[in-house]
Amino acid sequence: MTHRLYYTAPDLFEFNGKVAEIIPPAGTENRSVVVLDQTAFYPTSGGQVFDTGWLESRSGGQRYQVVEVAEKDDGTILHFLDADAAPEPGAEVHGIIDAQRRRDHMQQHTGQHVLSAAFLRLFNMPTVSFHMGDETCTIDLDTKAVSAEQAEKAAHLANEIITEDRPVEIHFVTADEARGMGVRKIPPVERENLRLINIRDFDLCACGGTHVHRTGQIGCILLRKREKVKQGMRVEFVCGRRALEVAQHDYAALTEAASIFSAHPWDVPQQVRKALEETKAARKSYEKSQEELAELLADKMIVDAATQANAKVIAQVFPERDLMFVKLLAQKLTRAGDNVVALLAAGSGTPALVFAQTPGGKFDMGALMKEALAATGGRGGGTRDMAQGGAPSADRLETAIATAAQYLRSQI
Repeated sequence: MTHRLYYTAPDLFEFNGKVAEIIPPAGTENRSVVVLDQTAFYPTSGGQVFDTGWLESRSGGQRYQVVEVAEKDDGTILHFLDADAAPEPGAEVHGIIDAQRRRDHMQQHTGQHVLSAAFLRLFNMPTVSFHMGDETCTIDLDTKAVSAEQAEKAAHLANEIITEDRPVEIHFVTADEARGMGVRKIPPVERENLRLINIRDFDLCACGGTHVHRTGQIGCILLRKREKVKQGMRVEFVCGRRALEVAQHDYAALTEAASIFSAHPWDVPQQVRKALEETKAARKSYEKSQEELAELLADKMIVDAATQANAKVIAQVFPERDLMFVKLLAQKLTRAGDNVVALLAAGSGTPALVFAQTPGGKFDMGALMKEALAATGGRGGGTRDMAQGGAPSADRLETAIATAAQYLRSQI
């Protein structure tokens, strides 16, 4: 088992250790793994992601990049290097933690403790899981809903605790001692001693992660969003430097949106709702005009179409129309008379074909579509009365339409 220096010194960013074992690359793995007698590198565990950094040979001066850190079931810490090169077993090495990454993790993890305790104290909503991502963090709460007002109150209390700059202390106790101390959550894994993180007079929780020494070092907590998940409600948040960067990014996006609307940033939601309503109204108006145009055009095409054996085969390519319009036109045509077959193509957007017949007609539009597209390299299909498909390019639409029309006229 590797001795964990971060258990008692979470802000230790440099340390000395000895290489206990080297695990060479095997199979598809192309990275060597180093096991040290002691380490300050934190492995992925308890929702917190791993540290990165470097190992330097104290004799030869070689430097090896640590790109991932993991923990085995027996407590051994594995340091994955970025290549197959590694120091020799028994070598003395100097470890250097990526301090900015570690400080960020300390802020996020301690902020999570404060936020989870706030939800529990105010609304009796216990945290069932925590995840730290590269950009944001989340907690899953055992509750059916979290209102905007509840989220605001929890965030307010959490930030009050941060402002008070309370001590964050580390204690090692037995599981029995922890139960008598009112620990918020005791892990199911049996250990000789539990490591407790105590936020003075606010939260006491068993945790193996890295944390700041005082709540003021968290900086602040910014809640991002809430969403329903399988095990309850998920709350997304960021702390400290991340919170500042996210807030700056959000404000820049909001300011840009406000300039587009020529409005104050606070008025952007109202302007967006207004724009959406106008867009919906314009869409409805457009769809109505398209339907009216399709009906008028269908009436004209029915009149102009030649009749063969009491049937009309209407074949036409519309280079400037899209699939939605020609599909609507095909429906209008086949409902405007008996024994009508519409073979239409749209050249706007993705080149597309629509074959349709008066419901109950004697042809199979789905089979006809597949046959017509086989020579063009396109794909499509459908029912006996209507089918659609796509062609690789617009210049092949004419060929597909002509082939289908010639076949139908030969069968009438």
